[in-house]
Amino acid sequence: MTQACFPIATNARWPDGLTIRARLAADAAGIASLHNLPGYRHGTLRTPYHSAEEIRKGIENQPATVTALVAVLEDQIVGDIGLTRHAGRRAHSGSFGMGVHDAYRGRGIGSALLGEVVAMADNWYNLRRLEMTVYADNGAAIALYRKFGFEVEGTLRTFAFRDGAYVDALTMARLRA
Repeated sequence: MTQACFPIATNARWPDGLTIRARLAADAAGIASLHNLPGYRHGTLRTPYHSAEEIRKGIENQPATVTALVAVLEDQIVGDIGLTRHAGRRAHSGSFGMGVHDAYRGRGIGSALLGEVVAMADNWYNLRRLEMTVYADNGAAIALYRKFGFEVEGTLRTFAFRDGAYVDALTMARLRA
């Protein structure tokens, strides 16, 4: 289900063969497989055993304030990212969540996904603030976010219960002048 897509980020460097596009209801099984990987799940707030039907319903009921993308390589979904634009007095801001397939980490897929979301936030939605939380022990993700200009704003102690223990998270944001 790959289509011709071109980066909107002017400085994009996508890995050879990678396509980034809007997620579709037809992607539900591939996204469920991605979300159920142990490494992917370890870095997110997702719980085990997401079904394709659950994912499909989420896609079909996606709010208009959400832009969700998938990264596809060799006809396999290898990453995803969702940008949520806030409303009201927070209309200048947005937040995102993302993940990359366990077997495809370190190949530039996370950079490609995040680059597209940052470009959309800056050049299409005019967001001044882009924010997220990341587990404090996720060094690779923290390094990726720093590469894009995100800074740590604080520590959220005992943020989530993961694999039988409470873990801290960092709140990070990127401000555009």
